[in-house]
Amino acid sequence: MYTVEQLTKYPYFAERIKDTAPEALTDYLTGVVSRGHILWFAQWLIEHEIPFSFAMLDLDNFKFINDTYGHFAGDQILVRVAEDLTAMLDGNGLVGRFGGDEFLIVNLRDITYDANKAFFSEMYQGKVLRRNIRLEDCSPFVTGTVGCASYPKDAQNYTRLFELIDKTLYRGKSKGRNCHIIYVEEKHRDIEIRQIAKHGLYTAFSGMIRQFEFAPGLINKLRNVMPLLMEELQISDLYYVGSEGVMRAIRNPEMNEPVTGLDLLLQNDDLFAGNDMEEVRRRSPGFHTTLNRFEMETLCVLRIGYGMETNGYLICAEKRNRRIWQEAECAILYFLSKMIAASIRIDGEKLE
Repeated sequence: MYTVEQLTKYPYFAERIKDTAPEALTDYLTGVVSRGHILWFAQWLIEHEIPFSFAMLDLDNFKFINDTYGHFAGDQILVRVAEDLTAMLDGNGLVGRFGGDEFLIVNLRDITYDANKAFFSEMYQGKVLRRNIRLEDCSPFVTGTVGCASYPKDAQNYTRLFELIDKTLYRGKSKGRNCHIIYVEEKHRDIEIRQIAKHGLYTAFSGMIRQFEFAPGLINKLRNVMPLLMEELQISDLYYVGSEGVMRAIRNPEMNEPVTGLDLLLQNDDLFAGNDMEEVRRRSPGFHTTLNRFEMETLCVLRIGYGMETNGYLICAEKRNRRIWQEAECAILYFLSKMIAASIRIDGEKLE
C-alpha cells in the first residue's frame, strides 16, 4: 500500500531506504509499515523531539472471523482496515502492523486530547470500525479496541509511551472492548495491568452479590447493582420484562413498553446475544418493532427462572452500537438473572 515515495517524505525512511530493500519497510500482507520500522519510527520521532500521538488498535474477536469465514476472509479484513486507517491519517502519519490483528498508529496531526477524541470518534462511526465490511462471500461486522497516548504530553521517552498505550488498550479490553481509551493522567496514572487483570468474573460476581443482598425489595436490589453493571459492561441502562409483559428500565422510571415474543426469540434457550437485527425480526417481529423504535442495535436477552418456570426476562440493549458480546459479559448477566430468579423463589416477589 505505502509506496517508497510516500514513506520517504519522512526523514527516518529517507535514511533507511539508502541501505534497506523497499519490501523490508512494509508488511507483506497489508502494505503498511512493518513492525520493526513503525517502532523505530516512533523512537526516531522522540529522539528528534517531534510531537505525535501513538495508538494501538486490536481488532475484537478476530479469531471468530477466521473460524467462521476462513483465513482468507480474515486477511481481507486486515487489508481493508489497514487501507481505511491510512486514508484517515491522510498523509499526516503512518500506520504499521504490530502483528496478527494489531495495528500501530503514529499520528503527527492529532496530538491533543480533543483532537484524538475527534479522530477516534470518526474511526468508530463506520470509517474503520463498527461496520460490516463487505467481502465476496460474507460481510463480517468489525469492531476494535484502541489505546492511545501522546508524546511529549503523556510520556517523555519511548519505553514509557509504549507502556501507556499498552495500559490504555488493556483498560479498553477490560471495559468490554469496542471502545477507545485516550490516556488521561488523572484517570489512568494509578492503573496497573496486573490490577486490571485481577478484576475478573470473581470480582464482578462477589460485588453483585454484596450489592444485591443489602437492599430491600427486588427493584431496589437491581438499582443497587446498576453502578457496578455500568462499570463492568459499559451500559447506560438495563431492562426487564416481568409478569405483566411490559419492558421497564432500571434507571429510567418512564420506560413502560409492552413487548411480546421474547419466548420465540430465545427458543427454549436461556440466552440470546447478538447484533443481527434481521434474526431478531425473524424470530420475534413484535420485539423487533420495539427495538427499532428505540434505535437499539445490540441485544442480550436472558430468561429469568429455574427449570421450566419463567419469571420474566432480563434485557441489555444499547442504542446505535453493534456490540460484540463477550463470554464474560454474558456470564455476568446470566449470573444476575439467576440471582433475580432465586430472590423471586425465596422471597415470593414478582417482577412487575
